[in-house]
Amino acid sequence: MAKENISNGYDLADLETLEIPSTKPRALLSHFGPGLILAMTGMGTSHLVTAPTAGGRFAYALLWCIPVSYIFKYYGFEMAFRFTNATGKSLLEAYSTAWKKWPLWYVMITTLLQCAIGQAGRLIAAAAVTYYVFTINMGLSFPLETYAFLLGLISVVTILRGEYKVVEIIIKIMAGILLASSFAVYFVSPVPISEMGHFLILEIPDGSWLVIAALLGLLPTGLDRSLQASEWGKAKQVGLAKARPRLEDAGLVARFDPFTSSREDLSVDIQNMSPHVRKYCRQWFKIGLWDFRFGHVISALVATIFLIMAAVWIYPSEVEGQGFIGEISTIFTESVGAWMMTVFVFGAFAATFSGSFVYFDGWSRTVGACCRNLFKPTARLSGIGHNHHVTDEYKKKWYSEYNIYRITMIYSLVASVTLIIGFPRPVFMVLVASTLALFMAPVIFFLNLYYCMVIIPKNDKVFYPNRFDRWFGWTSFSIFTGIIIILIYWNIWNPLLGE
Repeated sequence: MAKENISNGYDLADLETLEIPSTKPRALLSHFGPGLILAMTGMGTSHLVTAPTAGGRFAYALLWCIPVSYIFKYYGFEMAFRFTNATGKSLLEAYSTAWKKWPLWYVMITTLLQCAIGQAGRLIAAAAVTYYVFTINMGLSFPLETYAFLLGLISVVTILRGEYKVVEIIIKIMAGILLASSFAVYFVSPVPISEMGHFLILEIPDGSWLVIAALLGLLPTGLDRSLQASEWGKAKQVGLAKARPRLEDAGLVARFDPFTSSREDLSVDIQNMSPHVRKYCRQWFKIGLWDFRFGHVISALVATIFLIMAAVWIYPSEVEGQGFIGEISTIFTESVGAWMMTVFVFGAFAATFSGSFVYFDGWSRTVGACCRNLFKPTARLSGIGHNHHVTDEYKKKWYSEYNIYRITMIYSLVASVTLIIGFPRPVFMVLVASTLALFMAPVIFFLNLYYCMVIIPKNDKVFYPNRFDRWFGWTSFSIFTGIIIILIYWNIWNPLLGE
């Protein structure tokens, strides 16, 4: 027992007091966090804007995009949860071990683009709900961009004052509102089962490629959000994310330095831990997977509901303009009654605002993490405040991760609102932002699979992907990447060549 509790002069008895988390149904919801947040990041724009647009313009023809997105992107997301639970580190730490750290530069540059373009698409969707309620219905003269700025400002101030815990609490509340409103409407007036055959019919109507790209890009959400989920998992400070620092101090696990360490130093041999710590880490891994899978399934159901209800109640319709929320609301009012307008507005606001809210945190967290692994001065001042003592030096040095996180959030607010002012077309902006996420997906998908395979010990039967995970993961990557290449060739490359 002494060998289990003391190593290299460090007392590990405190790890033996770690509380094994309960997996009873009532306890699970309180444990859920990163997976539910990941699901909610897509429910704003993809579910409330892109899915109804697909149903309104093309009826049931694009239903096949839902199973394609949720099945073939699954392992791109799961590997992020698996890696963080198996190592206690973020995937961005793994990215830092690549040649010249090129994945970090790729992620940081594309994330800065998303902070502007992607956030504009999500923020304008949330602003469109308030614009519909207060300007169109109540006659207030505020323009769309005013609501966008106010909602963005509220998000940024809330996150900067409360950080991760506030994000998690707000998203759980928003999720409850969205799910209650969506399922209530569907089951009051369900769609005929006969139409479900469109899930298996591959159709590409004329003029649908941008909507298809948007559906594949943001259902359940963009694959770059898997990196945010990895950072959220680390920020939650449970499982190996909590135990690893003590294990490093004891010499049982290598201390990782993004500038001198190899990828092998990220690996954790769980057999070196005591039975109690092994059980603690494995239990949190199971909860993390259930968290992700629960959100994944619910997200798929909600996307399906919005698309097929739009096909029934508003097809044919272009679903566009600043008042598109009013058009989508007819799904609720015509199917159930005028009284459902209130429920719809709450659900619509929950979906759109939660998405834009989470992205302010997620993208800023990603940029900060990239800088932490790219630049030594930032690495020396790592941490953004959650479970981390922020000294005066962290606040005074602009290059600390603490300040880069906040600077990026302010940049995202200013850049996205500026785009909305210059281009106030909500639906089109959402579709463009979603398409950008699609074109980024193959690189992230490949890296997530690759680093899980080469860093997690192969003899670890719990954390290392099993044979089916590996086979289906690489197959999914190949199929999904092939679909993207076909979309680019048919709809971008061919028109440029005049074919």
